[in-house]
Amino acid sequence: MAARALSVACRVSVLAALAWPMVQAPALAGTAGLPAGLPELPSVNMFSQRDTRSGLALHGYDPVAYRLQRRAVAGDPAYEIVHEGAVWRFTSAANLEAFRDAPEIYAPAFEGFDASGVALGRAVETDPRQFAIIGTRLFLFRTPENRLNFVENSALLQMADGNWNKVARSIAR
Repeated sequence: MAARALSVACRVSVLAALAWPMVQAPALAGTAGLPAGLPELPSVNMFSQRDTRSGLALHGYDPVAYRLQRRAVAGDPAYEIVHEGAVWRFTSAANLEAFRDAPEIYAPAFEGFDASGVALGRAVETDPRQFAIIGTRLFLFRTPENRLNFVENSALLQMADGNWNKVARSIAR
């Protein structure tokens, strides 16, 4: 008898969990019903370059430092902004302002996904310490091998550029 009651309780919990997003969805648009001061939630079609656990873009690395210091440098929580639904960290106020003025220059290509993966038609998460600047663009990679292969094979950049729209549509947003 106790096992049956537990089974019924489990089913009710599962059904409630499944129904919750449908019941709550209208209230989640924008910031309606949320405490003041929180950033606006991304829209359904907006991709936010962020770690789903921390909310940080580039796992907290400073996107401006890739160009100025030619290395991956962890940002400081004292210098943060919210851009396109993600929290971006910087090593200084100057880097934060540079990004704020021209995010399209400093944000990584392919929304931070592994450029080698995009060339193969896949969205692959990256290690922000594995990067390359080619021309004026910042590219991130999952592994040193992916980075080396991409840098040495210029055809991969053309393939990635050609595949990006298809890959971007496949990303759960």
